Amino acid sequence: MPIYEYQCLDCKHEFETMQKASDPPEKKCPKCGGRLSKVISAPALQFKGGGWYITDYARKSEGAKGAKESKDKGAEDAPKKTEEKKSEPSPAAKKD
Repeated sequence: MPIYEYQCLDCKHEFETMQKASDPPEKKCPKCGGRLSKVISAPALQFKGGGWYITDYARKSEGAKGAKESKDKGAEDAPKKTEEKKSEPSPAAKKD
């Protein structure tokens, strides 16, 4: 249910009330009985559930981390293949 903020035009009293959007607006100040005006303010948001903080995001498990490390380690231990290029003279270097 939305929270609406009102201010009395006579005594400047401010208050909030929780109302349905379909309910009629408040008309009288609860303190002095004066006329009210709705105050426009930033909406209050309340996020429920997980995943809103950095600490709530999924963490990598140690098992997955260990598997990746062993995969990387195996790649380091494997001999590296290098291609040897035969040096051929470039066409510009050849002279007949």
